[in-house]
Amino acid sequence: MLETLDEDETDGGPRSLGAARAPLSRLCLATRRVTPVEDMLRFVAGPDGQIVPDLARRLPGRGAWVSATRADLETALKRKAFGRAFKGKGTAAPDLADLVDALLYKDARAALSLANKAGKVVTGATKIEAALAAGDVRVLLHAADARPDGVRKLNALARQVENAGARPVSLIDCFPGIELDLALGRSNVVHAALLAHPTTEGFLGRCLKLLRWRTGASGGEGHGQGEDHAHVPGRMQGTDTE
Repeated sequence: MLETLDEDETDGGPRSLGAARAPLSRLCLATRRVTPVEDMLRFVAGPDGQIVPDLARRLPGRGAWVSATRADLETALKRKAFGRAFKGKGTAAPDLADLVDALLYKDARAALSLANKAGKVVTGATKIEAALAAGDVRVLLHAADARPDGVRKLNALARQVENAGARPVSLIDCFPGIELDLALGRSNVVHAALLAHPTTEGFLGRCLKLLRWRTGASGGEGHGQGEDHAHVPGRMQGTDTE
């Protein structure tokens, strides 16, 4: 559905979003299409007039929306769409896309820590292989700098388990080993497995958001097909996770 009404370029604030009759779709500043909010990012103008991302959709004030891909945000910036949406009262920094990338990345890493606190993360080759063989693994996590032979071995075992009828395993490799160490509170983490659990689904969901943001894809780039397979590419240039 196409929409061109300028008056619909911003929402009425967090209260309007939480209202029972609030729309579940918003106008994208880049594509000019009305899109489900689950596939979008909200932005607000801060007190200093700078445009800031509102990933949780809770910041006060009117918000403008862009489809949750880097390409669409860069299109909106190129067209100076935020200035139009906020009636000239919002200024977008040139590195806004890098900021969004860093925040989405940090959010995914925090979700990994949460799954670890829930006791749903397994490390160590022997334990990972046993969890895969038992069909308990939902996500197979490789450090971005892992040795290819180790990655191939575990991926092959995951394929064997899937072919035997187990649930598909999603593949994630966007975190360098040193950040896996920090997120999991362990040393020299190269591979890990996340067991089926709500916290694991939360981590996977955030990784899928990161995948869509970076590539425009929705998943299915792993060793299999379908929504249960999510191969999230490694850290991209310009990502700041500090």
